[in-house]
Amino acid sequence: MAQDKYCVFHCQGGLGKHVAATAVAKAIKNNYPSRKLIVVCVYTDVFMNLPYVDRVYQLGNTNYFYQTYIDNKDSFIFANEPYYTTDHIHKKLPLVQTWCKMYGLEYRGEMPELIFNPLQKKIAKDVWKKDGKPVMVIHTNGGLISPDAKPYMWARDMPYDIAQQIVDKYHKKYTIYQCTKMNSEKCINANIIEYNQEMQMTTMEFLSIILHSDKRILIDSSLQHAAAALKLPSVVLWNGTSPKVFGYDMHTNIETIKPQNFKLPGSYLFDFDFNGVEHEYPFNDSEDLYDVKKIFDAIDLKS
Repeated sequence: MAQDKYCVFHCQGGLGKHVAATAVAKAIKNNYPSRKLIVVCVYTDVFMNLPYVDRVYQLGNTNYFYQTYIDNKDSFIFANEPYYTTDHIHKKLPLVQTWCKMYGLEYRGEMPELIFNPLQKKIAKDVWKKDGKPVMVIHTNGGLISPDAKPYMWARDMPYDIAQQIVDKYHKKYTIYQCTKMNSEKCINANIIEYNQEMQMTTMEFLSIILHSDKRILIDSSLQHAAAALKLPSVVLWNGTSPKVFGYDMHTNIETIKPQNFKLPGSYLFDFDFNGVEHEYPFNDSEDLYDVKKIFDAIDLKS
């Protein structure tokens, strides 16, 4: 009897990175269609419904994995870190393409993908479509979700004053959900969704807020990857990170204009730390990070 052949894809990091990684998983399968694809990751929900993934294992809960897939088995291992490649550090390619190039995979335009089964879709609609009004999602704070995480990480999070201005303008027309962390500032007149370690909803239930949204104003975090995976154009604000690396052309990506003469004494391989090191904040008090009218115009244009 012929022995099964495997590709083992290891993914760690945050939720957004996992959603992006679904495109890499698809590329692995497209390059090696005859091999079973085994994924080992943190957020297993993200990969569960994907038809090209054969098995999903929780990182740290891989009983008998070595004997099943590695020892004397015909398996290819994909377990390197794309963040520390030359292409990524020099911002030469989008993350998914860097990831594929690192593994020697032919990239064929694979995009992130999220699949919700019919029951998940129904539950999501019952949860997020409550009052008949269209739904607007604002993702203001992302990144680390532990209780002691920084409430505001300037390199990626949405400035609170911008978020509140958006809510003030649109809350009468839309049911607005603000996705944030437990210790972050909350907008008045928004429904607060705290993604934290103690939350009762699953990862897919959290991501499903995008599934039934009409307008999305997001940041460089999990929901902008989810919106791309669901082919839902969104407005995405970028403070310190780059849409050329982490973003998608389908979105309206609005970047701050960073000063050219700031110093980065603590930076090593990257300009800005995801967590937003305070002493490297490049803006001064007199600067507005964004033109709010430009954001409003983009919101009104995007479906």
